[in-house]
Order: sequence, then structure tokens, then C-alpha cells
Amino acid sequence: MKNQWVTFLKGKVFVKMEGRLIERVINQLLRSGIMIWNVKRAGTETITFYLSLEDVHNFRRAVRTSECKVTFLRGQGIPFLFKRSLKNSGFMIGGLAFFVIVFLLSNMVWDIQIKGASPQTEHSIRKELDKMGVSRGQMQFSLPDVEDIQRELSFRMDNITWVGVELQGTTFQFQVVEKNAPEPPETSGLQHIVAKKKAIITQMFVEEGDPQVNVNDYVSEGQLLVSGLIGHEDNPKGVAAKAKIMGETWYKSSVDLPLKTQFVVFSGNEKRKHYVGVGSFAIQVWGFGKNEYKQSITEENQKNLRFLKWDLPVYYMDRSIKEKEDVERTYTKSEAVNAAKKLARSNLESQLPEDAEITGEKILQEKVENGKVRVTIHFKVLEDIAVGQPIIQGD
Repeated sequence: MKNQWVTFLKGKVFVKMEGRLIERVINQLLRSGIMIWNVKRAGTETITFYLSLEDVHNFRRAVRTSECKVTFLRGQGIPFLFKRSLKNSGFMIGGLAFFVIVFLLSNMVWDIQIKGASPQTEHSIRKELDKMGVSRGQMQFSLPDVEDIQRELSFRMDNITWVGVELQGTTFQFQVVEKNAPEPPETSGLQHIVAKKKAIITQMFVEEGDPQVNVNDYVSEGQLLVSGLIGHEDNPKGVAAKAKIMGETWYKSSVDLPLKTQFVVFSGNEKRKHYVGVGSFAIQVWGFGKNEYKQSITEENQKNLRFLKWDLPVYYMDRSIKEKEDVERTYTKSEAVNAAKKLARSNLESQLPEDAEITGEKILQEKVENGKVRVTIHFKVLEDIAVGQPIIQGD
């Protein structure tokens, strides 16, 4: 009895033999090394049995001189299935194409729904999603994870408090909570102009209102700069004071900078390998080649594949291998001080309004201790110090 899996792969033939000397022919086949199995008698002079496809040629030659009649009833196994499939190749190609198309469509992004956002915020979110590559028609397994999309979108959008991201089938659903801006106090529009911080006034451009200070005056926070009450003192008239008042303000910043720093630098060289797997078993399908990087970091992005609404036990994995290098940066004291000054200036510029300008700087203190340089810097800044203050009854 041959192994059924082996015979199925190699192919087998179901044979009927008729004649008076059947037993003699069977013995001759066995002596010739031709294996037959499942021999059954179908009559007084008729038997049926199975024969391996690879022995058919030798079988024909062995029974040629006998007086038995041989009929090949049917073939079974992979070779015969393949032969039949070639006759129906159009049907098979169509079925395979249908499966591939449905599979691709099931793993594509068909819709992006955004709930809880105003039309302006929704438009901004869709623009950011386009920049991130999240759009209709994209394959799901080529996109970042849901957590990465949520984190990146929260970082890019300043006017949202929270955003939830969920992938339902072929649809991305975004639930947005916008920041509630405080409602401005109800006023009649009449206002004074006061100083938002202490400063020395350098320039004044008053459009409406009664100036209360002059250039080169020192003012403190909250001090009245331009009054919204004009006219005679006994019967003043209220207006919406408007002015741009530039003043010299002062900031102090302290920065600690290590003299020695170790960090990782990426060279920009990267290799990507693509896998299709089931469970812990994965087969590489693209990106062949050895990793020749001495030092590297590997990032993996794994996505389950879908067919219609079902998650398949098959996943796609994108493995990114990036070349890196461990670098140690060493500063002298003077280099560390210069770097600290640039860092302090950059930090301050990120906090100032766009129209503000740093006009001067002075190091108040610099010292080295515990492998670090500590620098304290005094900055002079030219900025608009005017801010409106509503006129309330009784002013």
C-alpha cells in the first residue's frame, strides 16, 4: 500500500484488466517492480486496481504480450487536476482575478469620517491627513498604525483637545473634541490701552484715544497708556482706543549644557524588507539582500490582511532597517557657552510674538560644574506692549 499523499502528488491511474490469465500477469508485474494496490475482483475474469502514473509506461510494455484486455478508467492526483485546470483556464483565471480584486478592495481605504469638528477644523484635519498619506484609495497596510495617526494628528493640530481614531472595515473614523476658546467679555467696544508688562517705551502709534505716556517713559504692568475717554473732563466721551506701542522689555534665561554628549545619528541609509506571514512564520516577498550596516535599528509595522469584513490570519509586515552611528560630541568651555547662547536665544524666540525682535543680550553668569556649563543670559526685546482693557461703568 503506497503512501496516499505521495501517490496523490505524483498521480495514480485506476485500471481494469480482463482475461483468463490475470493472476499470471499480476505476478509478472510484481517481479518487474511495478507496484499495484487496492486489487479487487470485479468478475470471474476481471479485476480493478490502482497503478502509479510513473509506472504506466512500464506497465504497458509488461502486458503487451499478454492476452488480457487493459482499460484505463480514470486518472487521479495533482497531474490530472492540473491538466483539467488547463482546459478550464479561463474560468480559473477569472476566479483568481475576482479573488485578487476583492482582496485588494477589502484592504483599501474607502472613506474617512470626521465627527465632532466644525467645518473649518474638519477641513484642516483632512489637509493634515493628506500630508500624512491617509486618504481614500490608499492600501491600509501601507499606512501608519492607528495609534501613530492619532499621536501625529494631535501634535499637528493646535485647536483640538483630543482625537480618537478607529478603523472600521474600510473606513477611518475620527472623533474630535475641539478646544473651547473663552468667550470674550461683553463690552460696548469702548476700551483703554494698558501695558501688558513693564517696559521702556521706544515708539508710539496712537490711532484713537488720549495718550497718557510719552516715548522713553518707564511703565509697569497694567499701567494706562492710552485712555479711551476723550473730551472735557466733566463730560468725557468713550471711544475704542487703538494704538501700537513698542517697548523695550527684558527676559532672563538659564541654560545647562553638558560638555560631553552621546547621541545616535542616522546616516539616511535604509533598507526595507516586506513579509507575508501567519502566526510566527513569515516569508519574505520583497527587499532581498544582506544587511551590511555595522550598526542599525529595526522598525516593524505589521498589519492584518482582510477579505471583505473578515480579518484573515495572514498579515503583512514592513521591516525598516536604518543605519545608525553612536557619536560623542565634546565641547570646550567657549564652544559650550556659544552653543548655550544659541539655545537660549532659540528658546526665547519660540515664545515671543512674531513681530518681536531681540535687540541685545548679555551674559550674567557662566560656570562649569559636574561636566556641565551653566549660562544665565539677559535679553533685551523690542515688542508691542499694548493690550486692550474694556471701559467699565465708573471709569
